[in-house]
Amino acid sequence: GTQGTRLSTHCSAPQCWEVRKHNSSEWCRFVRSNPDCRMDGGFLDYVNGVFCVFPPRLLPLAVTLYALWLLYLFIILGVTAEKFFCPNLSAISTNLKLSHNVFSLTPPLHGVTFLAFGNGAPDVFSAVVAFSDPRTAGMAIGAIFGAGVFVTTVVAGGIALVKPFTAASRPFLRDVIFYMLAVFLTFVVLYFGRIRLGEALGYLGLYVFYVFTVVLCTWIHRRQRGSGPTPPGPWEPEMPTDPEEPESSGTNSSDYGEEYRPLLPSQETSLRILTTALSPLDYRKWRRKPWYWRLFKAFRVPVEVVLLLTVPIVDPDKDDLNWKRPLNCLHIVTSPLLCILTLKSGAYGLYQIQGVFPVWGLVILASSVLAIIIFITTSNEEPPKYHCVFAFLGFLASAMWINAAATELVNILRTLGIIFQLSNTVLGLTLLAWGNSVGDTFSDLTMARQGYPRMAFSACFGGIIFNILVGVGLGCLLQMNSSQPLVKLEPDSLLVWVLAGALGLSLVFSFVSVPAQCFQLGKAYGICLIGYYLVFLCVALLTEFRVIHLS
Repeated sequence: GTQGTRLSTHCSAPQCWEVRKHNSSEWCRFVRSNPDCRMDGGFLDYVNGVFCVFPPRLLPLAVTLYALWLLYLFIILGVTAEKFFCPNLSAISTNLKLSHNVFSLTPPLHGVTFLAFGNGAPDVFSAVVAFSDPRTAGMAIGAIFGAGVFVTTVVAGGIALVKPFTAASRPFLRDVIFYMLAVFLTFVVLYFGRIRLGEALGYLGLYVFYVFTVVLCTWIHRRQRGSGPTPPGPWEPEMPTDPEEPESSGTNSSDYGEEYRPLLPSQETSLRILTTALSPLDYRKWRRKPWYWRLFKAFRVPVEVVLLLTVPIVDPDKDDLNWKRPLNCLHIVTSPLLCILTLKSGAYGLYQIQGVFPVWGLVILASSVLAIIIFITTSNEEPPKYHCVFAFLGFLASAMWINAAATELVNILRTLGIIFQLSNTVLGLTLLAWGNSVGDTFSDLTMARQGYPRMAFSACFGGIIFNILVGVGLGCLLQMNSSQPLVKLEPDSLLVWVLAGALGLSLVFSFVSVPAQCFQLGKAYGICLIGYYLVFLCVALLTEFRVIHLS
């Protein structure tokens, strides 16, 4: 079979992808008796579903349904990260006073830590989930490197095509050098076929060093230009939170249409506040938008309503910090309940204390009492002193949502790999990498169109460094335990080497060609990068299907 980085089982148990070699009448028995077909984590057993629930002749229907559910999971990931995870992260960083440092060094620090974490959350969570099972470790590597190649070629090339510009020289060289170090570290790891504690900490240590370098560079730059607030320099590594975002980042209708507000604030009832806060649609905006926007929004509405019900958002830019008393009191119950039910796919939440009382019941009881106390002691108009705690609750709840969606995503991709007899690595570098990069692509290209190509270009490299270093480092660190202090990667397939090589080569190309053009990036550079990605994709697929192989 075409099995890439799958950990070879040396015992006689057949691997799950061999199910298609059997007669269709034996599929279900094979899947149920084979330990390799068991899904760890996740709410749905996709392998069992496709081979036991659907009759063999309806296999195409099952695959179609799975593909649609896969697309919807990507929408869930994107909405959660953009509208709930990032705003709460930004509120936490404001509360920790990260933006009023004595050297005012923290905008860059914010960019390479909080913002990078917000943008890279889906990628990092997917990587951590995939590393947690040796059978899908190849998918994590495929996704991290596949997204790396995609963003540094297609997205960076797209920015140069949309709006030719002059790149910021020093941040660009710094980011590319750090990125090449990360790729080199990965080559070493692949060569030895394992990640030990030292290497996992090496990944995380390199990221800490990168953050330190960014802050130091900015500080030196500020000193050179004289103290005092300076306009962003030509090599400032700042990454904005979506300048002039085309869509308002809040999700309740009261954000839009400031001009329609009554002059005298009227006392709104709690019920009215609750219904307005739970409506993700703004009807004035809906009427102005084109049909395809409405169609996409219609798909997002169910997700947004469920998220609004379970995840509080604290918005430091608003006067009332987005305090919605009835809804926030409801969140006191729903957020902890969500966290306990999504942790280890509900294993802890459904546990019965002394075989009598379930944990989720206890959580509902305790949180309801707390919610009632908060409702009685607060008012609709004024947020309480401890309102910042809701930002941490929202951060935790949205992280649990992202984690749950990422787990389902990895399981569904593994199932598609079993059905089509594809290796996890190729699924990672295509579907998972594309799905996780869609959001970055749109936001970076929008930023470039609005006249911030340099910012978008630096976000391409900065964000991906976070994904590779933290994704691999954290993913492997969380999988290690005292009994097994290493993660095995068996790159028995040529594909993993093609992948790492392609990423290294694209970085070397940019490292040489960008300074050679005096950092003036135009259409030719963009076309070269996009062409490079297409060639890489062809080579990767030919390698997967054994057209290209080592003798």
